[in-house]
Amino acid sequence: MEKLNLELYIKNCYILKENERLRKKAKLLNEENQALLSELNQKFSNPTYSKPKHSAITITDHLNLSFNSNPSSSYYNNGEP
Repeated sequence: MEKLNLELYIKNCYILKENERLRKKAKLLNEENQALLSELNQKFSNPTYSKPKHSAITITDHLNLSFNSNPSSSYYNNGEP
């Protein structure tokens, strides 16, 4: 019984370590995405960019629509697969 507990404890430690690594990676990716989104918004709000007259949708709206139309994105939207 003690051996099993020790094995489970060690597995749990590995899982926690991997979880922390993935959390850091997700944070970096989120920061990169925010920087890119800011860059896109600046580009499309630039007066030299001629936006079509019929398009009232922003780049953020477009990206959100694209992301939400992806079936695999439901995990990230509500936390469930």
